[in-house]
Amino acid sequence: MKLYIKYMVSLRCKLMVKQELEKLGLHHTSVELGMIEILETIDEEQKALLKHNLALSGLELLDDKRNIIIDKIKNVIIEMIHYTDEVPKVNYSEYISEKLSYDYTYLSNLFSEVKGITIQQFIIKHKIERAKELILYDQLNLSEISYKLHYSSVAHLSSQFKKVTGHPPTFYKKLGKKRKVNLENL
Repeated sequence: MKLYIKYMVSLRCKLMVKQELEKLGLHHTSVELGMIEILETIDEEQKALLKHNLALSGLELLDDKRNIIIDKIKNVIIEMIHYTDEVPKVNYSEYISEKLSYDYTYLSNLFSEVKGITIQQFIIKHKIERAKELILYDQLNLSEISYKLHYSSVAHLSSQFKKVTGHPPTFYKKLGKKRKVNLENL
């Protein structure tokens, strides 16, 4: 039986999910990004208890099909932008569609209807967040960041960056240097 749990990608979250399953005497075959597979059939009482215990830990058991699909879309995008360095061989829409085995138009319409933004806007938001992280780490220049995040040029990255944050990337670069100096002076 598969259960879908909304949680961030971290070892800590996976451990919390595993612990909650063990408390209920449930055995899992896998705990993947947002999904656990258990060997037993779970009854409504166990499901309610699991849902309650997960909520206490800041996690959420998803049982609405639409929310499960939305969460899967978000997880694919977050994994693709924040945790994978390889360039997708297809465009984002095809990549998401292939990963989830759904028609992209269906996924896109569902996402927009439920979240109030498009998948593309969600992708841009996360690409800019990742760009901010990379700029603050100060290990890559803007050309390298642009390439890493699959922008066609530094100008394209800079334009989207300013549109989303209200500041150019150089603002964050200066901010990162200020923080570094302040930490060194402590």
